[in-house]
Amino acid sequence: MVALPRPAATAVRVVSVCLLVTLVAGCAGSSRQSNMQAPDNYFSMSLPGMGNSPLMSPIDPINAQLRHLQAPPPTVVREALMAQHQRWAGTPYRLGGTSEIGIDCSALVRNVYRDTFNIDLPRSTRGQVHEGRPIDRQELQAGDLVFFDPPGRYNHVGIYVGEGYFLHASTSKGVIISSLDNSYWRRYYWQARRALEPTHMAQLSANAY
Repeated sequence: MVALPRPAATAVRVVSVCLLVTLVAGCAGSSRQSNMQAPDNYFSMSLPGMGNSPLMSPIDPINAQLRHLQAPPPTVVREALMAQHQRWAGTPYRLGGTSEIGIDCSALVRNVYRDTFNIDLPRSTRGQVHEGRPIDRQELQAGDLVFFDPPGRYNHVGIYVGEGYFLHASTSKGVIISSLDNSYWRRYYWQARRALEPTHMAQLSANAY
């Protein structure tokens, strides 16, 4: 082996020491970084009171908005209405009520339209029945208003959510989703109206994201 001059040998040792320090520092940095990473199941954890609903990753809101914009308008409207159902489900019926403490059918419809589509409807069923244009029952799409004329002083109103179901404030069960094919509702079905076209409603609901 050829002996290196003393300065050269010293330089080699210095370089070797620097490389060793760099490697050690690199490992330590990786160790600290791994300690800061979220556990594998972080985004599958649930918040209290949310059942099995996972936490969103940082990019999920963007992906959700893209899916929202790409979905067919009736699907977008239906999803928005189902979100409102989760909010109001089980709220007791109260004639004249307008809040989660108690609410009647026309107030529920008005609140849902305002909060989901930024549309102000009349407060009463009598006023809502003149909104938009009449449509045939076979033409119903999510977001359409459905009216009933049961026995008694008052008419009843709900919001069609698709697949033969509508969201409404039932006098006996509070805010629920019911089937139009239920014998009671089929018997007292009165008419349906489209306050706004589904495409426009979908665009308005997208603004809520």
